[in-house]
Amino acid sequence: MADFLDEKRNEIGARLKELKPLVEEYKRLEAAAAALDGVPQHSNGNAPSRRRSRAASTGSRRSSKGSGRRGRPRGSGARGAEALALVREKPGITIPEIAEQMGIKQNYLYRVLPGLAEDGLVRKEGRGWHPKDAA
Repeated sequence: MADFLDEKRNEIGARLKELKPLVEEYKRLEAAAAALDGVPQHSNGNAPSRRRSRAASTGSRRSSKGSGRRGRPRGSGARGAEALALVREKPGITIPEIAEQMGIKQNYLYRVLPGLAEDGLVRKEGRGWHPKDAA
């Protein structure tokens, strides 16, 4: 009976030794997954987002006034006005052309111009932007 127990102890010890690196890897991966929970996930549509909305995580402290966005409304700054002036000056102008004229990066305008369109100041036709009053 003692030989049987010694044999089983040796088998268990060998298996534990074999599994220990996998357990350590599991713990590292678990810690990495927990660390990534706070980072926004850019999904391609196949995987559900694990990110909770701010309202869900803070108890929905938002007041009922406004659009729910923080800060200044899109397109209401000086650059939004400058972009609007360029669209009025050159109907059909594209975002790359506006960015070049203004000396700024295009990505800013991809946020501003849709805001101006939402406000009814401009409209998009193809790649070009036109003033709304010139419809």
